[in-house]
Amino acid sequence: MLLTSRHNDILDLLKKQGQISVDELVETFKVTPQTIRTDLNELKKAKKLIRIHGGARLINSHENIEYEARRQISASQKVLIGEAAATIIPDNTSLFINIGTTTEAFSDALFDHKGLMIITNNINVASRLRLNANNEVIIAGGVVRPSDGGIVGEAAVDFIKNFKVDYAIIGSSAIDSDGSLLDFDFREVKVAQAIIENSRHVILVADSSKLEQSAPVRIGHISQVDTFITDVILDKEFREVCNESEIQVIEVQN
Repeated sequence: MLLTSRHNDILDLLKKQGQISVDELVETFKVTPQTIRTDLNELKKAKKLIRIHGGARLINSHENIEYEARRQISASQKVLIGEAAATIIPDNTSLFINIGTTTEAFSDALFDHKGLMIITNNINVASRLRLNANNEVIIAGGVVRPSDGGIVGEAAVDFIKNFKVDYAIIGSSAIDSDGSLLDFDFREVKVAQAIIENSRHVILVADSSKLEQSAPVRIGHISQVDTFITDVILDKEFREVCNESEIQVIEVQN
């Protein structure tokens, strides 16, 4: 396939952002949605990208994309998901918040709560929530991952095991149709597993793009989650798994 200049520009944007929507491309190139869909389908046939609902993503699913690019993916959905999760958390309670851009959106929505004990392995979450003197913020020790400020490793796992909290707010880099929760970093997965094991109520926050992603390391299964908050579930197989596991599912776009 001979790539046009617009094809190359689309691929350059994907390399920077990891994922992009048809609407964004229409606005960028000032062409019709049908033209963009044709471009994306041609690039898909050339195995340059993967088509997803409403857009496209990079074809390499075994490498996580840069932190700032992840923040921009489904940004508005993450805000709604975070706000929905915050309404579940009462004042005067304890919770874990782990690594992820959606968990960070949740921490923004949590700012007006009072009397919380918040344990986190996410430097960005700790930095946000320390500004509210009505809550206590405790940060795990361990290796700081330079890409996103996540704290990982055995020291963080051991630290998490000192607590038994009321709620855990966790994210996942990818979700398989069979209900598997997946991530890229084995060290991060070990911390997430410890968080799940030491929480009374586990809330998974993840936008629908995670059901179109793949990652190599297994965190666990959706059946270990009490509440799943997302924007929308389009995967019928995964929805059935949630129903069978009696997961409370909240779709913020409904």
